[in-house]
Amino acid sequence: MPAFVWESRIRFVDTDASGRIHYTALLRHFEAAEFEFLRSLGVSYHELEGGYPRVHVECDYLSALVCDDLIATAVRVLRVGGSSFTLGYEASVAGRAAATGRITIVCIDKATQRSRPLPALLAERLRAASA
Repeated sequence: MPAFVWESRIRFVDTDASGRIHYTALLRHFEAAEFEFLRSLGVSYHELEGGYPRVHVECDYLSALVCDDLIATAVRVLRVGGSSFTLGYEASVAGRAAATGRITIVCIDKATQRSRPLPALLAERLRAASA
């Protein structure tokens, strides 16, 4: 299945004193792409039982992103486990690779703060999207 792609624009607030994107700001763009990816699958964290904290985040910055760049963020399902899943991200500007990343998200029981199985609908849709 081809990657889901979400476009967003780098805003002034995303940049640091060097004029480039602040390293944490790109993670917000990844998260926005994640939410739209899930929406495209017909699922939403707000409609699912449990909480969904990020337990591992990594990002490699390959080229500069500056204010007003239109970035295309591709989202792919890398792994679906029993209680967690990992998404991969590729950000580009006009075809130029800008960053890659991975985020692992775990489903937790909000009362106990311990991991719990992914809801069946979410797991099913993620597995279908990874095929």
